Amino acid sequence: MPNIEILDHGTRVFTGPGATFGTDALLLARFLQPKPGIPAVDLCSGCGIVSLAWHDAGHRGRCLALEIDPAAHSLCAAGVAENGPDATHILPVQADLRSYALTGPEKNSYAVAACNPPYFTGGFRSSDPRRAAARHDDLCTTADVAACAARLLQSGGKLALCQRPEQMAAVFAALCAAGLEPKRVQLVRAAPDKAPWLFLVEAQKDRRPGLRWEPDLIVRAGVAYGPGRE
Repeated sequence: MPNIEILDHGTRVFTGPGATFGTDALLLARFLQPKPGIPAVDLCSGCGIVSLAWHDAGHRGRCLALEIDPAAHSLCAAGVAENGPDATHILPVQADLRSYALTGPEKNSYAVAACNPPYFTGGFRSSDPRRAAARHDDLCTTADVAACAARLLQSGGKLALCQRPEQMAAVFAALCAAGLEPKRVQLVRAAPDKAPWLFLVEAQKDRRPGLRWEPDLIVRAGVAYGPGRE
């Protein structure tokens, strides 16, 4: 049986082995929250946490939740069904983002995208193939994410990513190569005197350079302290 997590306003999220979520996914969803009616896409959606967190915060526009793993996709679909007719604006789709929307009507049709991608390019690998695929970029590199987002987003559309700080240069390079200009960055720390463990970046399609640094976000025991939060 899947586990059930309940978000701030009662939205229920199903999780299971290899398809859980952490603080990073919640921070990503809050970093770029779509306005209520605009079309949005959740890339590497896993159990659907970003889509469902957006829903929990009031998003009701068309929302594509794109995931390659069939078990994680099933959890997302079950979570959408569990939240009733009000959540049917979320469409879970099992597909490979590397080949999704190469042609067809979905190109250039979304205003907002987000992705909590695999973080690791090497190092220790889990013996569980699903967990390894979720954590390592064999099936999904930053360049793959950027290329898919560039296909799906309208001109001026926004993509939000979270990633480890040591990957920042590679992330910025991949975004720029796909025509997505980094516009806003925020570092996440466990304490003001600690090195950041995560960064969040928002990029826009077809826009000129111009980067804004947000105040650092301090996260202690799962609680975020920063602009507008206490």
